[in-house]
Amino acid sequence: MGIKEILELTGYGFFIGSYGTLVGIGGGFLLVPFMLLFYQATPQQAAGTSLWVVFLNASSGTWAYVRQKRIDYKSAWKFSLATIPGAILGVYLSLYFTARSFRLVFGSLLLALSLFLVFKPDTGGERGHSFRLENPHSPYVKRDILDGQGMRHVYSFDEGMAILFSSFLGFFSSILGIGGGIIQVPALVYLFSFPTHVATATSQFVLAFTTLWGALFHGLAGNVLLAKAIPMGLGAILGAQVGDWMAKRVRGPLIIRLLSLALFIVGFRLLSEAMAWYRG
Repeated sequence: MGIKEILELTGYGFFIGSYGTLVGIGGGFLLVPFMLLFYQATPQQAAGTSLWVVFLNASSGTWAYVRQKRIDYKSAWKFSLATIPGAILGVYLSLYFTARSFRLVFGSLLLALSLFLVFKPDTGGERGHSFRLENPHSPYVKRDILDGQGMRHVYSFDEGMAILFSSFLGFFSSILGIGGGIIQVPALVYLFSFPTHVATATSQFVLAFTTLWGALFHGLAGNVLLAKAIPMGLGAILGAQVGDWMAKRVRGPLIIRLLSLALFIVGFRLLSEAMAWYRG
């Protein structure tokens, strides 16, 4: 591998790290198609390599969000532990994907998420919430977070359902190599009433934990292209710090729009290729 290719991989990793940290998703949904379209990697290699890069990106991004004090630690630890069984199962089932079926499933998921974000009404996470805690046996819990910029985030959500959702998240993260942030951030914001900035920060924490397990098991299965993962990972670590700087200056609704746009573009490209194969 020449210097030019190393610089290209590092630059792409930097882009993934900055954008992924800004929207709290790790960037795997950009990295997997990149590996499939430009390096002809198998679905298993794309997923395994992506998870290693996303792990490095999410770890760097998490440290940045620790300084911002926007992580909901009480929830993040529980969500992280819930993802482990699904992450292990996802690595095993990923072996049954063909290149065509992987593109079809992945592209459909990205397009569906992008349309959901476009047509879903604005989240109450930016406006505040009413609490459903009157019943002492209520599944709802309340969070009150004061971040490093002096902003207070007060919200409530069904903790049991959020933990159950996280168990499915680990599966999708591992089988597709996407880290799961593209599913978790919209879910935390729209289904569980998290403020957008808390959702992105908490998602980064969970991503670092989830992708570690997926990356380890994919590595043991021989699905990681280390020669490409290392330069992209280094670029992602640096990019995550830029994404943290941008996150302090970008409003929550714009973060959601940026996420929706990227999901649509990548999903459309993958579906177009899959359908071309079927027509051929």
